[in-house]
Amino acid sequence: MARMRSAWWSSCVVVLAAGSCGFPRLPELPTGELELLAGDIGGFGNEDGTGAAAHFHSPDGVAVDSAGNVYVADRFNSTIRKVTAAGVVTTLAGTAGVVGSRDFVGAGAAFARPQGVAVDPTGNVYVADTDNATIRKITAAGVVTTLAGTAGMLGSADGRGAGAAFNVPRSVAADSAGNVYVADAGNHTIRKVTAAGVVTTLAGTAGMLGSADGTGAAAHFNAPSGVAVDSAGNVYVADAGNHTIRKVTPAGAATTLAGTAGMSGKADGTGAVARFLNPEGVAVDSSGNVYVADGNATIRKITAAGVVTTLAGTAGMPGSADGTGAAARFSEPSGVAVDSAGNVYVADSGNDAIRKITAAGAATTTLTGAADMVGSADGAGSAARFRGPSGVAVDGAGNAYVADQINDTIRKVTTAGDVTTLAGVAGPGTGSADGTGAAARFAFPAGVAIDGAGNVYVADRLNATIRKVTPAGVVTTLAGTAGMVGSADGTGAAARFSDPSGVAVDSASNVYVADRSNHTIRKVTAAGVVTTVAGTAGISGNADGTGAAAGFYFPMGVAVDRAGNLYVTDTSNETIRKITPAGVVKTLAGAVGVPGSSDGAGAGALFNLPTGVAVDDAGNVYVTDSSNATIRKVTPAGVTTTVAGVAGVTGIALGADPRFAAPQYLAIVGDSIVITDTNAVLLLRHGAP
Repeated sequence: MARMRSAWWSSCVVVLAAGSCGFPRLPELPTGELELLAGDIGGFGNEDGTGAAAHFHSPDGVAVDSAGNVYVADRFNSTIRKVTAAGVVTTLAGTAGVVGSRDFVGAGAAFARPQGVAVDPTGNVYVADTDNATIRKITAAGVVTTLAGTAGMLGSADGRGAGAAFNVPRSVAADSAGNVYVADAGNHTIRKVTAAGVVTTLAGTAGMLGSADGTGAAAHFNAPSGVAVDSAGNVYVADAGNHTIRKVTPAGAATTLAGTAGMSGKADGTGAVARFLNPEGVAVDSSGNVYVADGNATIRKITAAGVVTTLAGTAGMPGSADGTGAAARFSEPSGVAVDSAGNVYVADSGNDAIRKITAAGAATTTLTGAADMVGSADGAGSAARFRGPSGVAVDGAGNAYVADQINDTIRKVTTAGDVTTLAGVAGPGTGSADGTGAAARFAFPAGVAIDGAGNVYVADRLNATIRKVTPAGVVTTLAGTAGMVGSADGTGAAARFSDPSGVAVDSASNVYVADRSNHTIRKVTAAGVVTTVAGTAGISGNADGTGAAAGFYFPMGVAVDRAGNLYVTDTSNETIRKITPAGVVKTLAGAVGVPGSSDGAGAGALFNLPTGVAVDDAGNVYVTDSSNATIRKVTPAGVTTTVAGVAGVTGIALGADPRFAAPQYLAIVGDSIVITDTNAVLLLRHGAP
């Protein structure tokens, strides 16, 4: 097992993708040795085959046709797969690991991390090609064309074909007339695309997140992630950021069918009494029942009268078990579809599997695919198991702290690769309890940072809170109230956040937060006083400027240097931003709304969903360019180069020619970089062994 080296004094730390003081200057080397520090680099794949012999990589959306064939948006393989009723899997279009936007036939076509899929009565398949920001069409013969949008051109424009623009389209649904409905998550809108490719906005206003019911532009959504359409043309929406299920009539009138905006949870009940946790996918049957892939690791059912029950799974108990009702286990269910007989199909993303729930008895089986070698085991090196590790921070002794997101725990990895659980417990389910060690609970912790005293700060994403963990594992809530989503400044429990994703800490123990769904950067003092550093809550944008005049678009990572400058991965803008101590925001690198992988200076460099960021003592910024599967470096002058990985080539490969699958966050340690990727913690060594 490789050992990390710590080359700076113990009072200096590296945080989530963020730095605070006294970092060493990394050697000017283009690549380095990639080593496994802890976890598993296998488990997912792209093989066609039958049942468990087939493999997927984070399947996201599913659709089912009248013959019982299931179509899958196999997100990280960038392919569209077909599964017969007997569980035989083939690849309909695209080639695993090849990311692009090419129209062609079958394997010659290219997609970029597609997340949504739908099928019409004639067998045409429609795809939300998320990272390309386009809607694609695949004929039954496998011919792929672009129905609407232009690859790489993010926006919100209505229009025909290439004249229209989308921003993070997450899901699609198709009606019998060939109209396609789109959950345009980055714009917070629901769009409609006719068979001729004419795009209009059915409900919501681009860039204006909220939860208001109303007609057309008067309605507001918060990162809608799933759509379904019934025979009458009503559209059902998984309004993920609001934790609600919405209904939009053909005239664009939006109402809330179930759940209460800003109130996350897991309760069954009628209408506003019910609670959801970042619902991802929806489907509707011929009787008007709506099925929901809920972030509680459950599949929910809503009757036409708004009565919510749990169809399968147990809230907060992720896993991969088949079984009936509550005995079944899911891991990050993201997409659902329902056939004419009432059977429900689930894209079980965290298990890399497609599941089936029978109409009679709600018995869950695995139709195809196999669960990853994931888990929550402590241990040394490859014997340890993680589930979607996200944020990472390193202390002065070289120990790494990891937000083990799906396990709802904070893990510690020593320089020798020994893994222990510092706080939280995997399995019992998400929660928000303060306490010591296993008595504490988290809900999808995303980012971590560590101060000079060894305290770990956590962006507890789905609780919408900022937590503090002492070196002894004592967990308290520093700011925010669990389940209360909003954007309020204030002290402690009075403050509100929305999907906080990244954190950094300075030498005075001020914590900085990438408050993702508020499109803002926040500051939390050691006393828990929260203020907004830059951006305006609920207003997405890309403008440089001071304080509230600046605009961000789903920022995910934040870092701070010893001079108090902040660096931000402005993820949906595809840019790297810098904020001075006076709150002046400028764009350091990247072209707004133009994804790509080009190296270059300033706007001449292109990124594709950058997530994590760290900064060294010389002011060089390092970025996990997630959808490019690369690690990038940006100099203080804004010159970007690729440090490791090859854009569009996915799959973890160790050694002198490193490859990544979907790198999430990173931290600098000595002359190396620690990176979280899929189910592993990796070490990119830059210096001599």
